[in-house]
Amino acid sequence: QVHLVESGGGLVQAGGSLRLSCAASGRTYNRYTMGWFRQAPGKEREFVAAISWSGTGTYYADSVKGRFTISRDNAKNTVYLQMNGLKPEDTAVYYCAASSDYPLGRIASWGQGTQVTVSS
Repeated sequence: QVHLVESGGGLVQAGGSLRLSCAASGRTYNRYTMGWFRQAPGKEREFVAAISWSGTGTYYADSVKGRFTISRDNAKNTVYLQMNGLKPEDTAVYYCAASSDYPLGRIASWGQGTQVTVSS
């Protein structure tokens, strides 16, 4: 089991940038595919991005492709989500997730979430 804690959320103007971090604890962290999801008020949780355990494989939702970048540092047990060109529709609670599958399959662990608010 891996425990996940997100940070880095906040309030930013449209067009701005934020970098989210997800710190993981657990001996098998670097065996997991890591992903980011988000949930806006009144909407279902949706996939944002994922990265393979080695970091060589990444994929993104069409809505964020070209603006967001997922990366990981296995030495620091941390996965990042660099978000550029933020839009008001990116406003949501962002969740970190871990899965034993690549592409992402069943989610083994979720973080508690971090709020991102983009003002117009």
